[in-house]
Amino acid sequence: MNRPPHELCPETALAWHRGGMGAALATVIRSWGASPCPVGSQMAISGAGEIVGSVSGGCVEGAVVAEALAAMADGRLRVLDFGIADEDAFAAGLSCGGQVRILVDPVGEGALTEAMLAALVAARAAGRPLALVTSLVDAHHALVGPGQDASIDARLDAGRSGLENSDKFVAVHVPPPRLILVGAVPIAQPLLAMARLCGFDGVLIDPRPAFASAARFPGEVILGDWPDSALNSLAPDARTAVVILTHDAKLDEPALVAALATRAFYIGCLGSSRTQDMRRQRLRALGQTETTLARIHGPVGLQIGAESPGEIAASILADIIYCRNQK
Repeated sequence: MNRPPHELCPETALAWHRGGMGAALATVIRSWGASPCPVGSQMAISGAGEIVGSVSGGCVEGAVVAEALAAMADGRLRVLDFGIADEDAFAAGLSCGGQVRILVDPVGEGALTEAMLAALVAARAAGRPLALVTSLVDAHHALVGPGQDASIDARLDAGRSGLENSDKFVAVHVPPPRLILVGAVPIAQPLLAMARLCGFDGVLIDPRPAFASAARFPGEVILGDWPDSALNSLAPDARTAVVILTHDAKLDEPALVAALATRAFYIGCLGSSRTQDMRRQRLRALGQTETTLARIHGPVGLQIGAESPGEIAASILADIIYCRNQK
């Protein structure tokens, strides 16, 4: 699984630690106002002061590095608070006027152990969702996977790190969200490109070779199976959006039935309001309930008057992001 360099903080920290340099992970555990990095943002720091990632966009990184070096020396985690510039104990602050709380966790015995960090890195490489839970009271760490804790399951589904009961931080590590597109139509070309820029892994399904060619979609993952079969094999989960673009009932409707049987957080289908009404009538005849049919976003995308393939793609991706962030 490919991740951009700034998202490789656990992997980088493990490599630095194993190389004898020492390492710490700094993580945003709470933010208020206009702080530039969301909760869960990370920065890896080496014993030589090298950094990968960011916890403030540059405002307080220097102070965090200094505290990380001290944490490596004594093996104790730190919780740091930063606010408006020059109003905290570190003579550093957020010029944007927000506030941020940062956990600095040294790697080593008595803190975040090498074995636990290695297990986390292995899960990330395999695409397995996992949460690293850290007690801010006694520095106890635990790795929690799906099915072990209902509240953490909800965080894993949403991909959302955060504090629990103000004294325990849950750092969620999940694969990138997926966007599965059915239909190698012109809208799919900009939609896949835009989605990748927003952190989605894209998959394109179309059994028609003339449409789903590498020449039209260079570098994309293309499946030539029938859409229902491909969706069944891909097993969309709660971090997957499915968008059906073929505008051909013999492809659309089996794909919709397959998608509606999954936990996909977003299911959209191209077509006018009249087309959607007719499609819903046929799906009712196949046994779909009103509750199930209500999951379909159709006409797909935010209604912004989009006309060109690029504009329609932008409206679809905006709707997907909006729905994802409501979780």
